[in-house]
Amino acid sequence: MAEAFVRTLKRDYVRVSVLPDAESVLRQLPVWLAHYNNLRPHCAHDYRAPREFIARSIQEALSGL
Repeated sequence: MAEAFVRTLKRDYVRVSVLPDAESVLRQLPVWLAHYNNLRPHCAHDYRAPREFIARSIQEALSGL
């Protein structure tokens, strides 16, 4: 799972960066991770961002009580 995440991070963020050197990547990493978790759709989550998927799952679980 970690290998797929690193591959996706490289493909979708690092390689399209204007200056993909180590310093600029480390500086941009928090922004990219926030986008990855809050906005980027994931096929494993019905094309929803992880935060949206988790929030909806919790809401559905609570409404089913």
